This record gives sequence, C-alpha cells and structure tokens, in this order.
Amino acid sequence: MSYQGLARQYRPRSFDDLVGQEHVVRSLRGALERNQVHHAFLFTGTRGVGKTTIARILAKCLNCEAGVSAKPCGSCASCQEIDTGRFVDLIEVDAASRTKVDDTRELLDNVQYLPTKARYKVYLIDEVHMLSAHSFNALLKTLEEPPPHVKFLLATTDPQKLPVTVLSRCLQFNLLRIPAPLIAARLGEVLGREGIASESGALRLLARAADGSLRDALSLTDQLLAYGGGKVLEDDARNMLGTVERGQVMTLLSHLANQDSGPLLAYARQLDERALDLAQLLEELAALLVEVAVQQSVPEAEPLDPDSADAIGAMARALAPEDVQLWYQIAILGRRDLTLAPDPLRGFMMTLVRMLAFRPQDEPKHEGGEPLTGSRPKPAVTRAVPGAATWSDILGQLDLQGAARQLANNCRLVAREGGLWRLELDERQRNMLTDAQRDKLAQALQRGYGADQRVEIKVAALDVSADATPAQLAAREQSARRQAAREQLYEEPGLKAFKEVFSARIDDGSLRLQHDE
Repeated sequence: MSYQGLARQYRPRSFDDLVGQEHVVRSLRGALERNQVHHAFLFTGTRGVGKTTIARILAKCLNCEAGVSAKPCGSCASCQEIDTGRFVDLIEVDAASRTKVDDTRELLDNVQYLPTKARYKVYLIDEVHMLSAHSFNALLKTLEEPPPHVKFLLATTDPQKLPVTVLSRCLQFNLLRIPAPLIAARLGEVLGREGIASESGALRLLARAADGSLRDALSLTDQLLAYGGGKVLEDDARNMLGTVERGQVMTLLSHLANQDSGPLLAYARQLDERALDLAQLLEELAALLVEVAVQQSVPEAEPLDPDSADAIGAMARALAPEDVQLWYQIAILGRRDLTLAPDPLRGFMMTLVRMLAFRPQDEPKHEGGEPLTGSRPKPAVTRAVPGAATWSDILGQLDLQGAARQLANNCRLVAREGGLWRLELDERQRNMLTDAQRDKLAQALQRGYGADQRVEIKVAALDVSADATPAQLAAREQSARRQAAREQLYEEPGLKAFKEVFSARIDDGSLRLQHDE
C-alpha cells in the first residue's frame, strides 16, 4: 500500500478536529443548528490554514444522510464519499486551471438540475480570484439567483482581487494564521498517534518554519522523518531547516552587551564560515530582542520561548531598555538592506558595527559601583551643572511639540534621580504649567529614556545669569547675534556712503536677522 502523507492522513474530518479557527467554526455551527445556511460562502486566508477543509466539512454537514447537522455522522455513504473525494454532488474546481469564461459557463450549465443523490449540490471553487472578468460575470448571475438546491463555497488566498459584486453576495470568513504553539501541540498529538517520539524543541522549530500553516507543518514533519531516519529530533530539525541556534544569537547579544567589538566581529566571521543564513541571524536577533523588551516592560508575561526564559530574564536585567529598542530597529533595517550590501557578510558586520557605534544620547555618567554586565552606568542622582545647557541638549533629542515644548523650554533641570526628573519653572511663565503639558513632557521622556520616567516641576524665581532656561539661553544667543549683525551692518562701506550723502539714519527696531523673518 502506498504511503499517505501526514497532511492528508490527518486532514480534519469534522469541526472538532480543526485547529485555530474557532471564530469560523462557531458561526458555521450556529447557522447549521438553526438551519439558516447561506447560499454562498467565501473562505479567505493564507495557504494551509483550512479553507478547503472547512468547505468539505460543511458539504458533509449539509449532505449527511442523518440530516443537516453541525456534527455529520462520518460513517454514511455521503460522508465517506466526500472524505475520499468521490461524491458526485460535490463539484470541486481549481480556478487557477479553469480561468476562461467558457469553462465557467460549462460548469454552471448544470446548476439548474437537481442533485444526483444528495440534498444539496455543492460547488467548491478554490483560488476563485484566478477567474477572468468574464468568468466572474458569468458566476455573478448564478450567485444573484441561485436555485434552492445549490450551495457555493469559494476559497481564495487573495480576496482583494475579487469584484465587490461577488464579495457582496457571499458570507466572508477570514481564516487566521495558526499560532505556532497550537501547531506544535497538534504535531505532538499526530506523532503520538503514530507512535513516534519527538523532542519539544523540534516541534517548535517545525511550527515556526510553517509560518501559520498546519499543512506545511505536517509536510515538514514528513520531511524530517525522512531526514532523521524516522526520528523527530531538535538537532535534525535545525540542520534540515537551516535554523540558527538560539545559543548563537545569545552569544552575539552577549558580545553586544559587553561592547566586545573584536570578539563580536570575529564571531560574525565564524558564523559566516559555517554557511549560516545571515539574514536569518538578523531575524533571530531581532526576535530575541523582542523577547528581552517584553520581559523588561511586562515581567509577568508568559515567555515566548520557555527554554530560554532564564537567559532572557538575565539579559533583560542587564541591558538598558533604550539599547534594546535601538538594536531592534537596527537589526530589522539591516535585514531589509542586506541584499543591497556588497556581500552578505559585510552587510551583516555593518549592522553589528552600527549597534556598537550608535547609542542613545544624554546618558548619565557613572558615579561609582560596578554596573551589571552590558548595562550602562546609572547613578542614583545626576545633578545638573548650572550654565552647562544640559537640559537644552536633552530637549533637542526629544519628540516634543507645541505648548509642552514651550513649558520645557522655560524650565531648568535641577536633578535627575533615577527615573525622576526634577525641574524648576521660571515663575514669570507659571501659566504654562498644566497637568496635560507636564504629562506630555513625561511621555516624551519615557519614549527617549524608558517607561519609568516621571517629571516633577516646581515654580521658582530663577536667576537669569546663573539659572538660565533653554528659552532664556536661546533669547540671549539671538540677541548676541543681532548685535553682531548690527555692528557688521554699520561698518558696511556702501551703507556708510548712503548715510553721508542723504543724512540718513538706521531704525534699529526694523532690523531683522534672516531666520527671524
């Protein structure tokens, strides 16, 4: 007897066997139980998520000899013939190979006739978006006024290509990508039925590689069984799929955390010599950074990779959140631009160099004590230095606009104590201080320095000479530029001659710097 692949052998035969499409199943069950089944359904979604499978199960529900039900018996002649693809009143069409209008007309010529032996004649048209415009017009007439004994089940991976006139006449169900944990659990169940032992790491790798498609996951499992001599082992799965090991990505991140530029680039060369996919390395690095960021922001969240939970927790404690965010952005941009690099290795190394070279600005200076591995020194209190314009530099890096920026410009930084920023507002501008604008300033600092940033603002009489705010410093600088421009203008020979000939004078109040206009 010929071997039947796992994807075919374990194709769901009832709604109870389906994985990850509960929202669709619930609607269809309700319609069947109330005997209010629409004449046309459209199932959309990526490959391998169950579009045609659900359509066949629905055909069984409609034509089971025990009656219309959400739970077909599975043992009557109709159910068995539908399962084996021999049911004469289930007409399955691959629209990709029958796109011409003549094909569609030929198909629909028999719609008017009653079913041969079933309760309903069911037309299952797969990849319906491939039909031509004339074919859609031919189909539309039948969808508008279908005979009572006909049901249309349409499936497509690209619903945007369907005419709105067709969409409006169908009940549309969007099937979702199946989450990797559900796929891994289903693979474990299938292998258990087959009496095949498996490693959980291998199942997770297969589930991730399937990218939401259970059918692809089962096909990959078949391939792994052939590759591994009937075994499902993590090392075999990694080698077959060409998957990057989590330990390799951890090593990269550890070198980054410690700013070990030499070992980092040397390790990058080693990975390239092992013929690893450098694009996938960047993808895995970005995925790891996401897990670290989630652990930092929501420590109680369930880990995405339980096997790496301890290592990720250590990284989350050791790395500065702003570094994690920046490295993630550099990783995904580096992955995008890898094909534009002179060669993959140089593009990969440039991405790593950028992570080393570019750091968030205005980092507080270390005031004693050893930092955690890879972390940047963080003093308990960072005092502002009067006259050093530190607060102005910080504001230059913040995404802050409108009244909130005006409020910040008229404050000076007194101290930074961990995540608390203590500011003093010039009492002449006290009307600027509102809860809403203070909250906007805090949110801007949170975007730049981490989620735990808070702002405390007190109104004070500031000494302009010693405690200048950014606004006062800017005004002082502009006044100095205006004075220098005025002196230069007075010395201009042409203007001097004009004044002498016409006894003219300059109205100082009318002078403007170019950027003032």
